[in-house]
Amino acid sequence: MSNSAYVELKNITKAFGLVIANKNINLEIQKGEIHALLGENGSGKSTLVNMLAGIYSPDSGEIFINGKLTKIDSPKDAIKNKIGMVHQHFKLVEVLSAKENIILGQKQGLFIKTKKLSEAIFDIERKYGLVINPDKKIYDMSVGEKQTVEILKVIYRGAQVLILDEPTAVLTPQETHNLFSILHNMRDEGCAIVIITHKLNEVMEISDKVTVLRKGESINTVKTSETTAEELIEMMVGCPISLAIDRPVMPDGIKQTRLSVNNLCVESSEKVKLLEDVSFELKNGEILGVAGIAGSGQKELCEAIAGLQKANAGSIAFDGENILGLSPRAIIKKGICMSFIPEDRLGMGLVGSMNIIDNVILKSYMDSKGIIVDRKAGQKSAENIIKILDVSYADFHQPIRNLSGGNIQKVLLGREIVLGPQLIITAYPVRGLDIGTSYKIYDVLNEEKKKGTAILFIGEDLDVLLELCDRILVLSGGKVMKILDARSTNKEELGMLMLGRKEELSNV
Repeated sequence: MSNSAYVELKNITKAFGLVIANKNINLEIQKGEIHALLGENGSGKSTLVNMLAGIYSPDSGEIFINGKLTKIDSPKDAIKNKIGMVHQHFKLVEVLSAKENIILGQKQGLFIKTKKLSEAIFDIERKYGLVINPDKKIYDMSVGEKQTVEILKVIYRGAQVLILDEPTAVLTPQETHNLFSILHNMRDEGCAIVIITHKLNEVMEISDKVTVLRKGESINTVKTSETTAEELIEMMVGCPISLAIDRPVMPDGIKQTRLSVNNLCVESSEKVKLLEDVSFELKNGEILGVAGIAGSGQKELCEAIAGLQKANAGSIAFDGENILGLSPRAIIKKGICMSFIPEDRLGMGLVGSMNIIDNVILKSYMDSKGIIVDRKAGQKSAENIIKILDVSYADFHQPIRNLSGGNIQKVLLGREIVLGPQLIITAYPVRGLDIGTSYKIYDVLNEEKKKGTAILFIGEDLDVLLELCDRILVLSGGKVMKILDARSTNKEELGMLMLGRKEELSNV
């Protein structure tokens, strides 16, 4: 194979108004190579690959494909140049089959030759190790199967350069292993693969080279075999960061049951069971993790405990008192201090048009005496949150939606912990956040644990769940598969349970 790059970007610059997303970036991607793009949130990774995929056009700079200067102004141009992208959020039509999605948008003539199409799909599957039922409907597929369809779709259209944006974000370890096998096969067949992921362990496992971006600029490109995770982090953030997550051991004396959930059942308006006979206990000074494939009932569990979701059966006891069916306000009136940090930060947690102070006092303004809200106390709390969590902001009066995702999450988390909660429910608290902010949030949660706070932690990164949590509850299809000691389990066991394969584990 030639040493000349198959894809070469020279001095690529892209700005959105006054914000420079990419500045004079140079990148070379070889055939037969898996090239990882690494960087903090907002470093310009997605903008860069979106220019290769034809979603954006660079303001300046040049793109060369196989040594030829190429203009990519649309996804059609990208496909013409054999570049395909699998987005983090799949672009599939749920009611259609796999093969119908694969040919969607392609010129097929008046009639679709289904036998010929199935043969073409089978040839691709055999070549790259992909396995899918071409006649299966998308709505019947697992997340891993849907991703396979997306990869088949871009290969069917002739892609030799495959871009994957956070491809393992919602996959189980088993599905991730299958994906990596497919990518290795594609690399061995001469494809060029670009992968964006925030999971450093996966970067070290799957990639041949890594390019690190910071604040829109390319810091360095290194061979994966010649670097370490610690060195990559230092390139990303500009200073060393420890990858260790603390797990303080609390004395048994404080570990009294704070929350007890028994036979909790939640149904949708169409009578579909979203949670079925869910039971567990959560103690003071404990972090109980919840693992599960997306849509396994995590959202309904959080909201049922917080009083935001109607339950059809069961009980939820806080310090022995059943709070099932109570509204959030009624729960507060009982003297229960419960904090709920939802995954939808601006939709459910904060009001985007309000400033930091107003968002901080949003939960406590009804406790004010009289009709005047104590804004001075609100500002004092906001200043305390900013100091403790290192929130970056222009001024107190800017709308909170203008802050970065990490700073929005810090304000939300800070508002909830300054109230001195007895129970914290947090759903995907570090989703989309950079490494520095993520580890700061883990530290804050551990500090709350040391105070004796009970914490229910809904997470998607199994490595974090294993390091941070004391126990892990695994949900599959709205049912509790098992509750495991985080110190004595592993990702493979969690993955099998997430897929609902409890019987297979018992036979091992």
